[in-house]
Amino acid sequence: MDWCSPDSLRVWMRQVQRDGGERPGPTSAEIARIKELERENRELRQANEILRKASAYFAQAPFAV
Repeated sequence: MDWCSPDSLRVWMRQVQRDGGERPGPTSAEIARIKELERENRELRQANEILRKASAYFAQAPFAV
């Protein structure tokens, strides 16, 4: 039988207390939303970098009509 460590149990209990409004700090939903926004931000930065490089590449190409 696997038992969790006292430290793991303490962390889980603190999060349950935050989720229940008994302790200050971010709730599980807020933590999940922050992670989602950080992922989206990372993806947008990557897309912007690709567009910046493409723009620089096409700016160097000779103009053809």
